[in-house]
Amino acid sequence: MEIKFCLWDTLENMRKKKVFHGFDYYVLLFFSLAFAGWLWEEVLYFFTEHAFINRGVYRGPYLPIYGVGGLLLCMAFRSFRRKPVRVFFLSAALCSVLEYLTSFFLERRFGVRWWDYSGHFLNISGRICLLGAVVFGLGGVALISLFLPLYERLYHRIPPKWRMISCLVLLLVFVADAAWCSMRPNTGEGITSAWLNRLSPPLQDTISETIR
Repeated sequence: MEIKFCLWDTLENMRKKKVFHGFDYYVLLFFSLAFAGWLWEEVLYFFTEHAFINRGVYRGPYLPIYGVGGLLLCMAFRSFRRKPVRVFFLSAALCSVLEYLTSFFLERRFGVRWWDYSGHFLNISGRICLLGAVVFGLGGVALISLFLPLYERLYHRIPPKWRMISCLVLLLVFVADAAWCSMRPNTGEGITSAWLNRLSPPLQDTISETIR
């Protein structure tokens, strides 16, 4: 019930304050967050797997799920910047839903899981887990209270012309990457191998042929 009221308050605050920005603001924010998410997972897997592993579906240095999730958090919860506890719980809930839906879509689309939390405490179908939700909550607090003010200061220092040029270049690269990976997604070592190894050999061969 508390979350329901919080979401309603958020929508009302956005409507009254008209918290909206230009096209380039959101594009640059999306790619900043997508890159930050990619970098976070690169560092994480370097220390756990002792190797550099591109964890994304795409070939470029970005993870769109972080960009989309971060944009939603910024748009919905920026008015709660001074209420970190509320931001924590709302971020954990929203990002967990997004992660579950993304995992479901990717598995239906490509027949492959890019992450699996089956061995984690309180997981749901291996798609989300309690630890992941806690990390998302902490990330949401850091994003709203620390990163967003810094991003806005840097954003306003960049001339509008260069902001728009940067947006166009990033979007062109991203669209080309997405078009290529819709046919040949990134399924390299360290991304899907652990999940595939738990399947029977005939099913491994079938899935591997499907995603080549």
